[in-house]
Amino acid sequence: MIEEKLKKLKSIINNNEKLVVLILGLGSVGNYLLNYLLSSNNDKCKIIVAGRNREKLESDVNIAMVSALIRKQKNTYVKIYDNLDLESIDSISECLIKCKPDIIINTSRVYSGLKYGSISWNTIRAYGIWAPLAIKYIRNIMIAYKSIDCDALVINTSYSDATIPWLKSAGLAYPDFGSGNLNHILPRVKIALAKSFGIDDFWNIEVSMATSHFHDVLISKEGKTNGLEQLIIAKYHDRLLNFDQTSIFSECKIPMPSDSKRNMMNASSNYEIICSIIKALQEETEEVFHSPGAFGEIGGYPVLVDGKKLSARIDERNFNLKEMKEKNRLSIAFDGIKDIKNGNLEFTDELIEKVHKSFNVSIPKIVNYSEINQIAEFIINNIIKPNKTV
Repeated sequence: MIEEKLKKLKSIINNNEKLVVLILGLGSVGNYLLNYLLSSNNDKCKIIVAGRNREKLESDVNIAMVSALIRKQKNTYVKIYDNLDLESIDSISECLIKCKPDIIINTSRVYSGLKYGSISWNTIRAYGIWAPLAIKYIRNIMIAYKSIDCDALVINTSYSDATIPWLKSAGLAYPDFGSGNLNHILPRVKIALAKSFGIDDFWNIEVSMATSHFHDVLISKEGKTNGLEQLIIAKYHDRLLNFDQTSIFSECKIPMPSDSKRNMMNASSNYEIICSIIKALQEETEEVFHSPGAFGEIGGYPVLVDGKKLSARIDERNFNLKEMKEKNRLSIAFDGIKDIKNGNLEFTDELIEKVHKSFNVSIPKIVNYSEINQIAEFIINNIIKPNKTV
């Protein structure tokens, strides 16, 4: 339970020991996160990065450490674990046993070096098709996690709106939180509101929102919502900001890179979750962050961590849980996911039709948990490889 995990983290902090933060996968998200952690001036963490290619791991770690020292940041040696094969549950188990993490961040991808949206957004305008790929490695990680009775807090990076609920629905161990997605739209809203209300210190605008990956992307890319009114509230120094969603969201369409630099946002989301939890426990405060897939729920939610009570829950101070769940289900349906239950992910008929029309490929309506590997390979061979651009 999350309470037990927070209690353990609190004990480590109180004893002036270091929290062991294990980053699984050191691609662009992992590298950005490593740099942010080294630049935080927070000496509460001991960092371990895990992967397979020692030469690459060493190279990435060295430049991050040296760069942090040039900036005169408090630093720590980053340990490297170079015997991790995410295809192998035994390999993951061995990694977890040897590294003994307190916090695990999964930043790995089954098919690396490709933004899946570069294939799907302009064709089928949905990301749900990638769920079987996004779940594959975190499923292996959580099976290994459970097999050795690991008690680390787990944060997942890839499409957590659906993958964490999918694991939970199958009765398996699942990550505590997801990063990214919903977090990417909130700063855009703050900037747009600041312009609209003439606010200079836009960082003091508080925005809370509950929506899925689809609307993060749609609002960010096109400044619209496809007619689905969003659950969102904004305050400035406790003063409620009343605004027109259409107007503000239209201002959220701002230029962004389409390459790996976009992963600065996802790494920042991981960083925010880690820092929020540490701050809440260290200072015994209440901290709020937004998380897709939090507590195994479909979509994205505001999360409240209480460092005094050692608890974490979906924040219902602005919206009740029922309306957040309903809104998220409506939102994620645009992404091609109709339902997730009993270990099954069900695609919408609309997504199936779009995939067939765009790629001349027929995908099953329902993907059972036991078919994840098979469908992931099918997607790679029949959709990604024939349509990716070098």
